Amino acid sequence: MKHLFVLACLATSASLAVAENWPNWRGPLNNGVSAEKNLPADLGDPKNLAWKLVLPGMGGSTPVIWNDRIYFTCGDGKSLVLMCVKTDGKLLWKKEVASSNRVIRKDEGNEASASPVVDGKHVFAFLGTGDLACFDLDGKEIWKHNVQDKYGKFSIQHGMHSSPLLHGEHLFLNLLHGNAHWVLAFNKADGKEVWKYHRKTDAQSESKEAYTSPSLANNGKEDYLVVHGADYTTGHKLTNGEEIWRIEDLNPKAKYSGAFRIIASPVVADGLIVVPTARNTQIVAVKADVAGTIKMGSSSELWRKMAGAPDVPSPVIHEGLVYLCRENGFLLLLDAKSGDEIYHKRLHDSRHRASPVLADGKIYMVARDGTINVVKVGREFELLASSKIDDVFAASPAISNGRIYLRGFNALYAISVNGK
Repeated sequence: MKHLFVLACLATSASLAVAENWPNWRGPLNNGVSAEKNLPADLGDPKNLAWKLVLPGMGGSTPVIWNDRIYFTCGDGKSLVLMCVKTDGKLLWKKEVASSNRVIRKDEGNEASASPVVDGKHVFAFLGTGDLACFDLDGKEIWKHNVQDKYGKFSIQHGMHSSPLLHGEHLFLNLLHGNAHWVLAFNKADGKEVWKYHRKTDAQSESKEAYTSPSLANNGKEDYLVVHGADYTTGHKLTNGEEIWRIEDLNPKAKYSGAFRIIASPVVADGLIVVPTARNTQIVAVKADVAGTIKMGSSSELWRKMAGAPDVPSPVIHEGLVYLCRENGFLLLLDAKSGDEIYHKRLHDSRHRASPVLADGKIYMVARDGTINVVKVGREFELLASSKIDDVFAASPAISNGRIYLRGFNALYAISVNGK
């Protein structure tokens, strides 16, 4: 009996060891990869639905999760709110953050598209209205201000959707639009500006606008920010925003496009940065310890593929492979070292806005119409399951403690093996 008790304790410890929080829109490592195991492939099977919570309005923000609480922004009548839901599906609190709720492009989304971030003590939310706010985990407002008041009115056709990045004591945000190009750092305790950096660009027309979110990389000496959009990708010091490197020729001058707005964010993993651009054009890979100016054909770039970039979903890097879910339902798989194409398979002919996530040997892709395709990881293409949920999806999946959370325009869904 004593031995059985010890084994039970070890099993419990192992289970707890792989249970992860999902603190920002791309997960614990900010790259769409989770270490969670024992996840279902068929997300539309009723027996795998743990619960469903009907929401007060639409939104595209990915839920973030800390222990037994889930946070996300949402439309609610004419307001935008931050919601807190327990992992049993019960609403704990709902707080108004902005008194505006503009719909974007008829059915595409609203101003609750940027995802919050949580650190175990506070949750930080950013909305398309420019409101940036901090709440404690019980819903008490700690601070709030509107970045348009200090950094310029937004000039961006489809709304400001950049999700903030939390690292250490600072909250980082990039604002790339027609009126301004800022990289910003705020003190997370009081919301005050730590530094601002004017990010130079010669982008024209709509190409000035970007819908990307900052990423975090490490060059072997220090962590730094990766900012993408307005014709360039740049690395920035965390201490003052100073530019470390810049990737050029993403929108080549010889065949320049003024409609080259960039939506998909870069991904960082395994010492590699993969930069998607837009409209089925370039994908560029550089090592995380790169420096200086990187032009097309430069020895500083690892590889540059001239076509295939997803227009909206961000990539995933895992075990030497790069997964790119294109907005038209194709899954493109590349070799991470060479950029060589391994396969290019169409899964579902519908808009894809959510970024893929990878866990438990599976990559999950959610289409806007609720079709969910799950593919086995690895060089050989294998579709594990295809299912559908009757809702509209723009948010990326979130994974925590054996469950996959899907946030639709109408409801939040918790899905696990046999609904546990």
